[in-house]
Amino acid sequence: MSALSILLQAAFWGSILALAHSYVFFPKLLKWLARHRRNNELVHEGAPGSGDWPYLVVYMAAHNEESVIGATLDSILATDYPADRIEILIAADNCSDRTVEIVSGYLGRHPNLQLRVLSGRNGKVRAINLLWEEHRERLRALGDHVTILCDANVRWSPRLPAELAKHFRNPRIGVVASNVLDGRRQHNGIADQEEAYVNRENTIKFQEGVLWGRMMGAFGACFALRGSLLSSLPEGTISDDFAHTLRAFDQGYDAIVEPAAVAWEDVSEDIQVEFNRKKRISLGNFQNLRDYWRVLHGGDKALATAFVFWSHKGIRWFGPFLLATAFVTSLALAPFHPIYALAAAGQFGLIGLALADGWLGRLGLHLRIPRFARYFLLMNLALGIGAWRFLRGDKPAFWERSKRVVADHAPPTLGGGKAGTSEPARQAAEAELIR
Repeated sequence: MSALSILLQAAFWGSILALAHSYVFFPKLLKWLARHRRNNELVHEGAPGSGDWPYLVVYMAAHNEESVIGATLDSILATDYPADRIEILIAADNCSDRTVEIVSGYLGRHPNLQLRVLSGRNGKVRAINLLWEEHRERLRALGDHVTILCDANVRWSPRLPAELAKHFRNPRIGVVASNVLDGRRQHNGIADQEEAYVNRENTIKFQEGVLWGRMMGAFGACFALRGSLLSSLPEGTISDDFAHTLRAFDQGYDAIVEPAAVAWEDVSEDIQVEFNRKKRISLGNFQNLRDYWRVLHGGDKALATAFVFWSHKGIRWFGPFLLATAFVTSLALAPFHPIYALAAAGQFGLIGLALADGWLGRLGLHLRIPRFARYFLLMNLALGIGAWRFLRGDKPAFWERSKRVVADHAPPTLGGGKAGTSEPARQAAEAELIR
């Protein structure tokens, strides 16, 4: 056996095993390890007294969100959290629709709501930075509090703020992610695939938090930070949710998911929109890898942090290159051994299924397996393009949010009633994530 053949085989099997670890073995390991563990065991049972609830500050950036922001505000204002213990700060970022008018209609009735209208296009990170800089001295004087960063299209369940806030009684907790679910029952396009991805990510992140307090990045749609951890991010930051989580690790705090803190966000239906979003996220991924390498490989819980990061995130970020390596090496080795010929044929089959989905879609046919094949390959292609853009030193432009798909029904519930309103509902949600 030649040295070249050994090298090609090592590259093939190394790529396949790395991908299998991230997509198959690591999730199964988490499920097995977390099966008898409880989330944030230091949190005492029972609700705090009325004066013991932490003060909550909700930050929201909104750019042309007239179709959704009213429903979002209604859901926040209808929660059962004490009204005098929560305030909402909104930055309207150069809106050209009715967003400012809609939010202004709430101001007189809700003194805990404040609106700042920004001129020029700022982007989400700069808009939140401006809100924080304007209010930080006042909030610092209040002492310990909790920050919730929320997108303008996310509806809250009634118990969401209480379920997030309770965890900060544990002094080790720095970040608590909500359980983001799809808000619609009627799906079109790639909505099934995107919902499956989100649900799988929720499960993995929940188990990471249960085991090590190393939930690897909150969903940016809605998550909570210990108030003292919020600070300005560089304005070129793309994946701000992941950056905030890593900053918490750097200061010795843990990050977890709370299953009963349910939020609803309508998943994407348009594969081109999602493709563009994943390219941008990939660029942000490599930004964070560059900027927070030290945090990911040192400090408190260094071994757990590095293991969880590479198993869950790092391998997937390099997934396009691993897939390409497996494909090229299997082609080179195919003439010499049937197992590599079979591997090459399987990869051609995956590509064929993805191409077939595009053709079937034009005929109005949507089959589950071809759609997943197309989704998987296109999202990996997006990751690869994002990595290339990072290597070229591309500067991110302002993200123009995609056209909102507005839910035409009330959000689903957990536990047969209001989502997250009872201990049985919380247990049901936790059991669903840890199963």
